[in-house]
Amino acid sequence: MQRWKLTIEYQGGSFCGWQRQDGVPSVQQSVEEALWKFCQQDIRLYVAGRTDSGVHALGQVAHFDLDYNDRPLSGADLAKAINAHLKPHPVSILKAENVADDFHARFGAVNKLYRYRIITRKAPIGVEHGLVWHIRRPLNAPAMQEAAQYLIGHHDFTTFRDSQCQAKSPLKTLNRLDVTSINYDGCGGQEIRIEAEGRSFLHHQMRNMVGSLALVGQEKWTPADIKRALEARDRAAGGPTAPPEGLYLVRIDYA
Repeated sequence: MQRWKLTIEYQGGSFCGWQRQDGVPSVQQSVEEALWKFCQQDIRLYVAGRTDSGVHALGQVAHFDLDYNDRPLSGADLAKAINAHLKPHPVSILKAENVADDFHARFGAVNKLYRYRIITRKAPIGVEHGLVWHIRRPLNAPAMQEAAQYLIGHHDFTTFRDSQCQAKSPLKTLNRLDVTSINYDGCGGQEIRIEAEGRSFLHHQMRNMVGSLALVGQEKWTPADIKRALEARDRAAGGPTAPPEGLYLVRIDYA
């Protein structure tokens, strides 16, 4: 029995999210079915972090155990085989690696990087439709960056926690939260990129923080309003939940 670690990329718009659910397509189901076609074994994947419907991943991590007897199997061959059975789903196994028996995709993670992408321009989104949050008016990125600094550190993030969140505590540590602006299309469009790093996040925490930061960018809130919202420890004091299509799970780090 060998434990394998998978690094997975997927476009979330085609799925109800990572987790298997009856009657709807999920990323987990797609990969597990591809594994069954490869080895005719009912394999369960254990994932680093479950993503919601519409959320994308550039570096999701999962692990599973495979009994392949004594036959040789390289990581490259395993990834190639799974990818062949994943077609035509928008899911790709970027890497498959042998890992120790005590490796755990979720409990071993020490850091996660999320990225949220907002495109500001009047014209509709063409090529990246469904991959970004489109806001027609410009946003004040420096004000958003100033506001973001109030959220860094160890806090009670109840204001940015979904009402259905199952975490035992609203206390989380945010190690980094940065807002940058880059040219998007050469015609005045800008990409506002928001990146957050921490060991773990509450349900919808990232999207709720982005929704509040967008209010600062629209100059409906001041940066200090983010601090007041955080200290209120009340979801009603926060901004709206940003749509899922702009969110990406970029990278997961292990010790």
